[in-house]
Amino acid sequence: MALAYAGVSQAELARRIGTTPPNLNQKVKRNTLTKEEMEQIATAIGGTWRAEFVFADGTAI
Repeated sequence: MALAYAGVSQAELARRIGTTPPNLNQKVKRNTLTKEEMEQIATAIGGTWRAEFVFADGTAI
């Protein structure tokens, strides 16, 4: 969803972060992206990555 919002294809993202589209695709499919890679991706698409738990009342931890 973030790529669509940023208007960036997965192939373009791979180029921006210095990897190949097949390698990035496999990491996404396997859900094996590290925190550092997520931060790198966020920077490459002009955003910020943060992980948090969000509860039904809107509380984020």
